[in-house]
Amino acid sequence: MQYEVARLGRVVVVRLEDGDVIHECIEEVARREGIARGSVMLVGGAAGGSTLVVGPEDGTGSPVVPMQRALDDAHEVAGVGTLFPDEDGRPVLHLHVACGRGADALVGCVRLGVQTWTILEAVIVEIEGSRAVRRRDPETGFQLLDVEG
Repeated sequence: MQYEVARLGRVVVVRLEDGDVIHECIEEVARREGIARGSVMLVGGAAGGSTLVVGPEDGTGSPVVPMQRALDDAHEVAGVGTLFPDEDGRPVLHLHVACGRGADALVGCVRLGVQTWTILEAVIVEIEGSRAVRRRDPETGFQLLDVEG
């Protein structure tokens, strides 16, 4: 386990509009506002055709082969994630969402491109005093959080 103690900074409220890609927009706002680290909460709608990463094909396999699922139509969405810079200093969002329609639900990561359906609201809470960085792990290929910076 790694950890550090930090403090809260600014709060940014974002309205994503129909067709906006969640991770692209949140990362763009972070770049514009100079936010390197933060937490993100969101609620709204995801468009049909959006693709989620929903887990590895084999939880013990190497290399990791991600599974993908596309939303068949508009879904209600609630999500939470973190925003930390990669090794080049670019803010990278890691956000998981629960997407529901009727009695069905799908949960996964938005990294492959989840588009907004009509409206999606996000709140970014800046984290100050942290040195955490996302570093590429050669074994998994993931950008893992290195809290010891």
